Amino acid sequence: MSFEDAAALKEQRVTLGGGKTISIKLPKGVEDGAKIRLSGQGQPGPAGPGDAIVTIHITPHRFYTRDGDNIRVEVAVSLDEAVLGAKIKVPTVDGPVMVSIPAGTSSGKTLRLKGKGFTGRTGLRGDQLLTLMVDVPGDDAELQAFVESWKRKGKGNPRASLGV
Repeated sequence: MSFEDAAALKEQRVTLGGGKTISIKLPKGVEDGAKIRLSGQGQPGPAGPGDAIVTIHITPHRFYTRDGDNIRVEVAVSLDEAVLGAKIKVPTVDGPVMVSIPAGTSSGKTLRLKGKGFTGRTGLRGDQLLTLMVDVPGDDAELQAFVESWKRKGKGNPRASLGV
């Protein structure tokens, strides 16, 4: 099943060995490799029909990763969005939402979207964690000239806390 279907606990259609198709409700806290027992839906035996066992496989997503009940995603932001702050649209498993990027944001800053993760065993949803990555253009002559004129003007060493 898709990553999004698993996060939303979307009902799944399964075709059993005998050709019968049924809908199964995903349990809270579902994880890749989980097994669901379908009582009486298996192959017939001397004592009647057995149980069918369905193994859940959650397809990895191209940009989401699961961290317990949380979902992590790296989001690129432009240099001007990071420096000045902005409202940007970001994807969630429930659909896109608008997020405010604070002015002065550095790469690696993590923002939390409450309740946008996987549903846990308790029934509460985890969060979506957005790690912001500043995308600096490498071929912008105007930006390069500005940074050359700006560098080290009264600025401290950003690595001073590391002792270097």
